[in-house]
Amino acid sequence: MQYKINPKNGDKLSILALGAMRLPKDEAERMDLIRRAVDSGVNYIDTAYLYPGSEAALGRALTEGYRDRVVLADKLPPYLVKKNADIEKIFSKQLERLQTDRIEYYMIHMLPTAAEWQRLCDLGLLDWVAEQKKAGRIKNFGFSYHGGVPAFEQLIDAWDWDFCMIQYNYYDENKQAGKRGLRYATEQGIPVMVMEPLRGGWLANRLPKEAQAVWEAASQKRSPAEWALRWVWNQPQPLTVLSGMSSMEVLEENLRIAAEVQPGALTEEDMARYESVRNIIAEKTQVACTGCNYCMPCPAGVDIPMCFTSLNDQALLGKMSAQMNYIIRAYNHNASLCTQCGACEKHCPQQLAVREELKKVKKALEGPTYKPFRFGIKTFMRLK
Repeated sequence: MQYKINPKNGDKLSILALGAMRLPKDEAERMDLIRRAVDSGVNYIDTAYLYPGSEAALGRALTEGYRDRVVLADKLPPYLVKKNADIEKIFSKQLERLQTDRIEYYMIHMLPTAAEWQRLCDLGLLDWVAEQKKAGRIKNFGFSYHGGVPAFEQLIDAWDWDFCMIQYNYYDENKQAGKRGLRYATEQGIPVMVMEPLRGGWLANRLPKEAQAVWEAASQKRSPAEWALRWVWNQPQPLTVLSGMSSMEVLEENLRIAAEVQPGALTEEDMARYESVRNIIAEKTQVACTGCNYCMPCPAGVDIPMCFTSLNDQALLGKMSAQMNYIIRAYNHNASLCTQCGACEKHCPQQLAVREELKKVKKALEGPTYKPFRFGIKTFMRLK
């Protein structure tokens, strides 16, 4: 494992971090994966209050001495903070779940604007942070971000942050905070952690066949996931890169890559391939959903990420296969259940027009053949 030194505090952090949003569902597999990652040198683990079961799973896995071998990053959901007491209530619950007395890297989850930052400050957040730092319950305080460049730069300038975290990958190079935001924060002396290097797995296992062919034609035989990770690590700015590893196979591949990469190692030919793949994905993708599930649960029962996956499957699998998958996956949670309430859009990191996109799903996948096709599948699979 390779490490970088945090210029703010001298922490020696592994360049590969474990993102704990997509841990294995099986308890034993989770335990084995987390401990294997730590035994292999991963010492930065990221979770969040909103990740179902994640904090508690880490709390159980990081016993028997493992807790002292890592630093934990966790997140405060700002929309759940209505009064000052909510901050301590949420934080105490996080410590309880994690079975710890401290969180080394604590951040505001998906902080959208300087105005929202000011609202939290008016509720006494900064005084609370100062108290926690003094007590040793928080070591560093920052924010994660999914918006555009102007608002990101305003937030960077709003306070002397200990760190920040942004979504960054070869497809999103010039989206969200992007390359410009990455460089701006670094220039201001703010360490940057990178999330979504594989864009929720899209860049690993959901590429159009034309994009897959670009990677297969390269002289270096690498998986799409490896190409994506190498692109992020080719740049010197990221302090660590989160990977949402959900299997031992993925972990082992990521560990190997993290041991090999060096900034600036990619060639001009490599960069041209990234550009080709980027253009193909942009042409084929109908909805830029990463499957993060922040929009869920839907009050009307729509499985929003699954609906969007099925729509994008049209370009990958063809309409008939996409519709079959849609019926099976989102059987009683289809797009036509949407009531247009808009609750989903308030929490979407990608700032998608979810309601409009669901209309597209309904139009594309719930046409004239939908009901008979659905009835046939229901009868064959005995779905309720």
